[in-house]
Amino acid sequence: MQTPPEIAFQHFEPTEAVRAEVARQVERLERFSDRITSCRLKLSKTARRQQGDLFEVALRVAMPGHKDIVVDRSHGDAPEHEHALVAIRDAFDAAVRQIEDAMRHLRGEVKAHDAPAHGKVVRFLAGEDCGFIEAPDGREIYFHRNSVVDGDFDKLETGDEVRFVEEAGEKGAQASAVHVVGKHHIM
Repeated sequence: MQTPPEIAFQHFEPTEAVRAEVARQVERLERFSDRITSCRLKLSKTARRQQGDLFEVALRVAMPGHKDIVVDRSHGDAPEHEHALVAIRDAFDAAVRQIEDAMRHLRGEVKAHDAPAHGKVVRFLAGEDCGFIEAPDGREIYFHRNSVVDGDFDKLETGDEVRFVEEAGEKGAQASAVHVVGKHHIM
């Protein structure tokens, strides 16, 4: 880290075990990614109960080229968070997961999800539970009643706009996950 970590304890005096766990978790972050430039942690005792104290953790980790990693954990009455050590570990585990995602993003390994195709219903086969959707490129894509989401097949009319996922079928392209698009949708 380029700057020393900023650690604050609020409404309680931390034990040596708590201080050691924070130091261990900060060191873990440093080993995990050399791109981390700073780390701020605030551990607060939020309530005193008969069984024990409840803790809240606010953690902010800065990395260049990416927005800050922020973990803000308030656990309500979760009995496992009556222990500061558990609350600390949970917050740092969440930060590590976010840092992993950030590192994948910075390396360009993030999956791009294709947007569903759009089209319009051009015809139904008489007496059958199927029809065809015209894709933007002019091809006709087969669809079946069971492909229409929310049981909306009977509501479909020729000319209705739909979103769909194109798949390879036995006899060519077919649509699955067909969603009726609202009247105000712009293609």
